[in-house]
Amino acid sequence: MRNAGKTLMIGAVIAALVWLSTGFFIVQEGQQAVITRFGQYRGTVGAGFNWRLPYPIERHELVFVTQIRSVDIGRDAIIKATGLRESAMLTEDENIVEIKFAVQYRLSDARDWLFNSRNPADAVVQAAESAVREVVGRMKMDSALAEERDQIAPRVRTLMQTILDRYKVGVEVVAVNLQQGGVRPPEQVQAAFDDVLKAGQERERTKNEAQAYANDVVPRASGAASRLQEEATGYKARVVAQAQGDAQRFDSVVAEYQKAPQVTRDRMYLESMQHVLSNVTKVLVESRQGSNLLYLPLDKLLGSALQPSTVTQPGAAPAAPRTAAPSAPASSPSSAVGDARTRDNSRSREREPR
Repeated sequence: MRNAGKTLMIGAVIAALVWLSTGFFIVQEGQQAVITRFGQYRGTVGAGFNWRLPYPIERHELVFVTQIRSVDIGRDAIIKATGLRESAMLTEDENIVEIKFAVQYRLSDARDWLFNSRNPADAVVQAAESAVREVVGRMKMDSALAEERDQIAPRVRTLMQTILDRYKVGVEVVAVNLQQGGVRPPEQVQAAFDDVLKAGQERERTKNEAQAYANDVVPRASGAASRLQEEATGYKARVVAQAQGDAQRFDSVVAEYQKAPQVTRDRMYLESMQHVLSNVTKVLVESRQGSNLLYLPLDKLLGSALQPSTVTQPGAAPAAPRTAAPSAPASSPSSAVGDARTRDNSRSREREPR
């Protein structure tokens, strides 16, 4: 009996140790274990080697908390009551659009995911449908299809996260992605809306071309206007300065004229003649006075025809290059004068054909 009691005790101890060893469990990376005691929540443990009281006292349930889960919203199933798809939604201006998108989420709290909702996956789907219907219901159809289409996904994500946090589902919404053709009108009016979108795109293209043309023409016109304005300003300043200078010069000439009228007239005459005859290519020689013979280097004069010519005033020394010839023989002064005139006439006739 003693040996049997010892054997029974040893067996009980071994059985107890084996039963207690069943409480050890391993939690992998990216998982959390929720421990319950007789069905009541006791705690959450992370990755690693853990122990709990053996079954049936305590149990644990592993939950993947870092895994990204995805669910598609907007099914093509037809609702018999309306004849529309489940993805059809009503806009603010009482039009209908169809929206398809995918929701990506992960668990933020394993306890809330297991105990606060009977079916948390369905809760995520219902929250997504509720959020997108509220967002689209505040938009007009044109805005939902074109202008504010890119704003639907972030608005849905924000509102969906608010709903899930309110119900404590233990879910973190990672992203909301519109699928290809995610926002579209019903099939019955798809062709008409395609034409409207094409017209809108053509309008935008035309506006962009017009804006580009304006950006090219307006700066050039502004530059030309500024250039003309600067030229006009410069011309005005030049004319005003020239007029003021002329007025001052006239005043000074009047003052000098009052002091010496004859001298001033002669000086003005000489200045005027010099200005007028500065580009004349003819040479005037006064030969009626004096009996000296003149030698004119016609080849040099003709070679420098483009240069300012020299004008000999009556009674003044000739400015053109010349060489005084020696006096004629004292036979007859009148014959010397006649010979000089004959030579001058012949030279003049020789110059004219050239």
